Amino acid sequence: MPSEPEQNDMCMRQGLTVSADLARFIEDEALPGTGVSADRFWAGFSELVHGFGPRNRALLEKRETIQERIDDWHRTRRQQPHDRAAYKAFLEEIGYLLPEGDDFEIETENVDPEIARIPGPQLVVPITNARFVLNAANARWGSLYDCLYGTDAMGRPVPNAGFDEGRGARTVARTAVFLDEVFTLTDTSHGKAQSYTIVDGQLRVDGASLNEPDKLAGYCGAPERPSSILLRNNGLHVELVFDPDAPTGKLSSSGLADVVMESAMSAIMDCEDSVACVDAEDKVLAYRNWLGLMRGDLAETFRKGDSLITRSLNADRDYTAPDGSRLSVKGRALMLVRNVGHLMTNPAVLDREGREVFEGLMDAMVTSLIAMHDLSKDAGLRNSETGSVYVVKPKMHGPEEVAFASEVFAHVEGVLGLPENTVKLGIMDEERRTSVNLKECIRAARQRVCFINTGFLDRTGDEIHTSMEAGPFSRKDFIKRKGWIQAYENQNVDIGLECGFSGKAQIGKGMWAVPDKMAAMLEQKIEHPRAGANCAWVPSPTAATLHATHYHKVDVLAVQAQLKRGGRRAYVEALLDIPLADYRRWTQDQIRREVENNAQGILGYVVRWIDQGVGCSKVPDINDVGLMEDRATCRISAQHIANWLYHGVVTADEVEQIMRRMAEIVDRQNAGDPFYRPMAPDFDGIAFRAASDLVFQGRAQPSGYTEPILHRRRLEWKAQR
Repeated sequence: MPSEPEQNDMCMRQGLTVSADLARFIEDEALPGTGVSADRFWAGFSELVHGFGPRNRALLEKRETIQERIDDWHRTRRQQPHDRAAYKAFLEEIGYLLPEGDDFEIETENVDPEIARIPGPQLVVPITNARFVLNAANARWGSLYDCLYGTDAMGRPVPNAGFDEGRGARTVARTAVFLDEVFTLTDTSHGKAQSYTIVDGQLRVDGASLNEPDKLAGYCGAPERPSSILLRNNGLHVELVFDPDAPTGKLSSSGLADVVMESAMSAIMDCEDSVACVDAEDKVLAYRNWLGLMRGDLAETFRKGDSLITRSLNADRDYTAPDGSRLSVKGRALMLVRNVGHLMTNPAVLDREGREVFEGLMDAMVTSLIAMHDLSKDAGLRNSETGSVYVVKPKMHGPEEVAFASEVFAHVEGVLGLPENTVKLGIMDEERRTSVNLKECIRAARQRVCFINTGFLDRTGDEIHTSMEAGPFSRKDFIKRKGWIQAYENQNVDIGLECGFSGKAQIGKGMWAVPDKMAAMLEQKIEHPRAGANCAWVPSPTAATLHATHYHKVDVLAVQAQLKRGGRRAYVEALLDIPLADYRRWTQDQIRREVENNAQGILGYVVRWIDQGVGCSKVPDINDVGLMEDRATCRISAQHIANWLYHGVVTADEVEQIMRRMAEIVDRQNAGDPFYRPMAPDFDGIAFRAASDLVFQGRAQPSGYTEPILHRRRLEWKAQR
């Protein structure tokens, strides 16, 4: 153990000044069982901080230099028509847009099937909330009956209490239609079935069989009267559960009481956009939850109604295979961890010069160490069956930053004694300089990349900031309709397939941001698998179960094969079209409503971030529709107002008055929250000032990110507790 004396709340470790709480967590909880000594860990961490820290700073300085040159280019041409050819040539000249190299395929090995071969929904959840984390991990399985019955997917309001037999019957009937589409029977339908049996390893339904018999995966109970039957389609399992005494079982002549879907195949445990981690206290909470997941012993007790409930990780599910052998199916989503990007620092650790260390370097070291608890298992609740650690890296700008991240993890692997490329890298395609150089970004991590994912929200925020000087942007809804966004979404798939992702890695799509609108999600989100994406983000376990139905209806691997044969390729020119407002014939009412909507979302999110440390919220919009808000959505809204302010679409006085009116609305929307602190009528609290900073100082923020202001204001709030 290190022998340096601890002083106050900090202690010395191999040239690093470390929060005593963080040091104790690492030495007493994270290191034991890994085979890594404390001296080795701290020495390797110090080498990472002092060797890679200067390179990290240089990359951030390069971002700023490039942005300054882009700003100058737009300023000098502001009164001229946009010259696309000249703009592209300029971006090439300054090294923003790089030459695309020869074709290649990724070389990533030991990727678990949930990422490599089985398309399905993906959850993203704040790692600081143990209950949410456990719900996400356990969302590998979900009741289709519950998710249809309990949402607007059925087209009518959800009953307040008790079991509505009519709604239950409609749920059963709708589920039977789904089963008939996916698991078609030869001479009958699931809705008419009287009995399900297993005969000679084959499913028989009233004597009829499956049109595709190999879709039977297993069963529980006696073959002549199974308690459940496990089916499989497009790699995903569906379990038919029989109980004639259950309320839903009584509605079916076969006693089919539930249809349980394999739902969230993977879940990202997020240390970044959806959390409010600003100091050692917060980081230890995040790391401790990740440790519980990797050890398999995380549990959370909470009150629901009059009862105390303890939640823990689900066990695997056991069945009898058609040939009589034992079949075990994983009970939990494959877990990835999203580290912080290259920008932010954290006061939990200081370097030799007394500077805060880059939080992304700290995350790389600590989350990889913690994952060793899973890698060392040969039984029990395992995460990776292939011996891999999955790290999602957000907000990288271009191939050089991706290469840097890959080198960071190579260093971490060396310190921890892990085989090369144990750590797999997920590249978020959410910054413009990454999008336009995506193929080269993938090449920079070709031996460890496991995932690319479009992030429309951050991508839009970066789009506005990058071209801030070019002119006023369209209203947000119209930005989504511009040609660049479809080119962006297509290129992500096309380049992923070109680089050999199919069957090896994930090509992902972004979040459904309206958690209560499941009917609309069922109608619209099927476009993601149809586009060739083998995963897409959802905001809840319920959404994961409903979205899973899309992956039964669409064979994503077949879509990918067709896209490769068809030779479609989106090119960078379309991505470089800037979604500026072409006509700008807005009425004053249209301008006011747009700013009000942005301001209301910012305030509703920021007040919880600052005052309660909640990094991801379902925030009612101006029409009281709950929208999922995180730092990415906040970035868009803040940058959009900043853009309109800068170009004179709206004045500072008008924005200030709108912010105050919207604060009053947010106060009313949160009136039932006992922990909520109103912003009105004084408008001088830290939360209101933070929201105002995001707007009025938005143009000056690095890449338009919200983190610097939010972190500074949250630390200010914590200091006055």
